[in-house]
Amino acid sequence: MTEITIERVNTGNFHEFADLVERLTDYEHLLPPDAAARERLRVDALAEPPKYEAYLGRVDGRAVGYITFFFTYSTFLARPTLYLEDIFVLEEERGRGVGKALFEYCRRVAGDRGCGRMEWMVLTWNEPAIRFYERCGGERLDWHIYRLDGENLTGRRSAASGT
Repeated sequence: MTEITIERVNTGNFHEFADLVERLTDYEHLLPPDAAARERLRVDALAEPPKYEAYLGRVDGRAVGYITFFFTYSTFLARPTLYLEDIFVLEEERGRGVGKALFEYCRRVAGDRGCGRMEWMVLTWNEPAIRFYERCGGERLDWHIYRLDGENLTGRRSAASGT
């Protein structure tokens, strides 16, 4: 029988986590974190308090997936929100219950820490993930997601003027 365990990312297992992050970037057709970003991932996960929490999902001791999350705050509920940033399981390991175990772990953490809700985003093309989340009780919201990055984030480029 397959044994699934979940463990917090720490100094000793960080390299396994970072390798899985790179596998997610492959899956999403993105560039992997460079050396500086990888170091920030390490520092931010291991900081006290951490900027985000990261956990590995293991099957028979082998790291095959991970989750990362952090907390935001709902002024309407006057309670924290667990924001699930990443959940990833190696393609060859899917269907063994690892993703479900990681997702349920997040759900338990949210409840244990008094959260009013748990939220996440999913890419519109990722139909397997959409089906997974809906099977877990996730509800699709009709919100538009906006982002500022690069020059727009620093305010060096005026969004109104396009310069």
